[in-house]
Amino acid sequence: QVQLVESGGGLVQAGGSLRLSCTASGRTLNKYSMGWFRQAPGKEREFVALVRSSGDTTFYADSVKGRFTISRDNVKNTVYLQMNSLKPEDTAVYYCNIVNFLTTRPSQDYWGQGTQVTVSS
Repeated sequence: QVQLVESGGGLVQAGGSLRLSCTASGRTLNKYSMGWFRQAPGKEREFVALVRSSGDTTFYADSVKGRFTISRDNVKNTVYLQMNSLKPEDTAVYYCNIVNFLTTRPSQDYWGQGTQVTVSS
């Protein structure tokens, strides 16, 4: 299993921006498609965005399309999620994981601790 660490969350007003980061300790992420997921209180974890290993292909959930941008820096072994025009409904714990780019489902059962994003109205 690849252990992942998310960071960059926080409290922001509606319309604001945050950038999340995801890295792995001791393992390279370069060969994996990587995704961001989120889980709001009382709801199931849902797919947000993915980027393929080369970084040239991305895919987004309809709810974040046009507002969020996923990217990666394979030199820094880090995956990012730039979140703009945030809405209260984006409030959730955000997680990254290895992802199957065909199904958008996580490729491993391991989840990090995530990073909390709270958007106030």
